[in-house]
Amino acid sequence: MRVLITDSVSEKGVEVLQEAGIKVDIKTGLSEDEIAEIIGDYDALIVRSQTKVTRKILDKAASLKIIGRAGVGVDNIDLDAATEKGIIVVNAPEGNTIAAAEHTMAMMLALARNIPQAHNALINGTWDRKSYMGVELRNKVLGILGLGKIGSEVAKRSLAMEMKVLAYDPFVSSERAEKLGVKLVDLRTLFKEADFITIHLPLNDDTRHLIDKDAIAVMKPGVRIINVARGGIVDEEALYEALKEGKVAGAAIDVFENEPRTDSPLFELKNVVVTPHLGASTKEAQINVAVDVAKDIVRYYKGEAVKNAVNAPSVSPEVMERLNPYLELSHKMGKLLSQLMRGIEKVEIQYFGDIVNYEVGILTNSFLRGLLEPMLNSSINLINAPYIAKSRGIKVYESKTLEAKDYTNLISVAVETKEDKKTISGTVFSSEPRIVRYDGFSIDAVPQGHMLVVPHIDKPRIVGPVATILGDHGINIAGMQVGRESAGGQAIMFLSVDSEVPEDILEEISKMDGILGVKYVYL
Repeated sequence: MRVLITDSVSEKGVEVLQEAGIKVDIKTGLSEDEIAEIIGDYDALIVRSQTKVTRKILDKAASLKIIGRAGVGVDNIDLDAATEKGIIVVNAPEGNTIAAAEHTMAMMLALARNIPQAHNALINGTWDRKSYMGVELRNKVLGILGLGKIGSEVAKRSLAMEMKVLAYDPFVSSERAEKLGVKLVDLRTLFKEADFITIHLPLNDDTRHLIDKDAIAVMKPGVRIINVARGGIVDEEALYEALKEGKVAGAAIDVFENEPRTDSPLFELKNVVVTPHLGASTKEAQINVAVDVAKDIVRYYKGEAVKNAVNAPSVSPEVMERLNPYLELSHKMGKLLSQLMRGIEKVEIQYFGDIVNYEVGILTNSFLRGLLEPMLNSSINLINAPYIAKSRGIKVYESKTLEAKDYTNLISVAVETKEDKKTISGTVFSSEPRIVRYDGFSIDAVPQGHMLVVPHIDKPRIVGPVATILGDHGINIAGMQVGRESAGGQAIMFLSVDSEVPEDILEEISKMDGILGVKYVYL
């Protein structure tokens, strides 16, 4: 195996490759044309952020099987082109975990004790102790948004400093949180109770401007906010106004919506600490990311499963043609349940029928991807879904049975939280995914688009009034399916609608006599 390295990476990573018997060529500073000219001779490529791995390069990569990005993101790699050619792309998402956690603690302490401001005053000739009175972290409430790898490390360090730690993360089990000594709460509770709030979430449609004017209004006066995650999660304009008004006592910001950033209204405020995206900037982290990527390439070289792949696995066209409808079905089943449940701890997936003759692990991964991606977005994929589920304390069980009583093929899933359990079954009719059972109710629903899931009592004047409320608000119903256990008992209604259903309309429906709940989901 031959590996080409086109950016500067730690020698430690190179040594890992060489010790495995892999031939390594280091050629930095090459242009796109120069890389394209030689890439056909290599089985693997390692880059950092400088090299842009374009479609032009990949079109010339006749032997390339794996690309390693010695860092977290892969935005400098044409992921679609790599996937089309069956090239695995790996990165190093954990290599900077400790660096980012420690920078978070440094920013929190600097913010609490006004260290940068006091430093600047002193070196400019002012001895001023009164203006820089700080606060202690001990006995303060820390709210952590996102209890993944970095958030968990921040929790450990904060608990050692005798802080009380709350966390919001819908995809972490209560069992894992309890082991960390952290209390899981909903978002509003965290905002209301936290003295310090630190962010450790990916940036996606769900988290963009998660901390905005409305969120800040819920927070206690004097709250302090730290962001060493991603720019855009905090609405910088809303934060600026809250800092000026004193609702927010201070902020420590390492990331910005637009980077690089050398000017901002936030820079004018004395209660703000800023750094230029230094979360992963340690010598150790740079060694870690190089070693992590090198180890994944060695795993591939030895025929083992890679750990940190960021694109879909290469599957033969014949198998993929057969599995594609079931991939879509399992993904949508996971996505449906993720929007109906929080704090998932256990997943049991059963496969029935001749589908078990194929490698159904990819379907399990597809379900887990759907279950996790509403929060993690692009960072979750078919390869790393099981690893991420495990890291978040979710236990996953899979079983296969050749016999299927009612359908040629069936996928059944049971998902448990600490207090709840839901079951769902699906199959494929004429290449179209269908939900055929939900929480014990037989149903025939197409899982797509905007949907309402409405458990209710089976009695007159339920279906009509729900439809009337939606119609009165200009929301068109595209389809409806109702299932029940027995006349007069509990029942379930799946409604397909043409647009999003706002919260106030959901609340109006929920207040109807006989309605046991209503959830809006988007698939």
